[in-house]
Amino acid sequence: MAKFAAVVSYTTDAARLQEVRPEHRENLKALLDAGKLYESGPFLDGSGALIIYEAEDLAEAQTMLANDPFSKAGLITGATIREWNIVFR
Repeated sequence: MAKFAAVVSYTTDAARLQEVRPEHRENLKALLDAGKLYESGPFLDGSGALIIYEAEDLAEAQTMLANDPFSKAGLITGATIREWNIVFR
């Protein structure tokens, strides 16, 4: 299984992000429990987040992001997903 780094940008609608955040985090927890999430967290400026998926291929990582409640609610304004290789940990 490969790792894919998703750098996502969020809308500036803080109230809507706050409203959907519990569902977003439940989704991430389910992915973590299923072995599909390596790690994730928001950028401190609130502009977005880094999500590291464990996936068979890019298409699977894209599907996981598309199924995220933030994506479904239209709160993600941009995303780049790339296969990622850990060199140091």
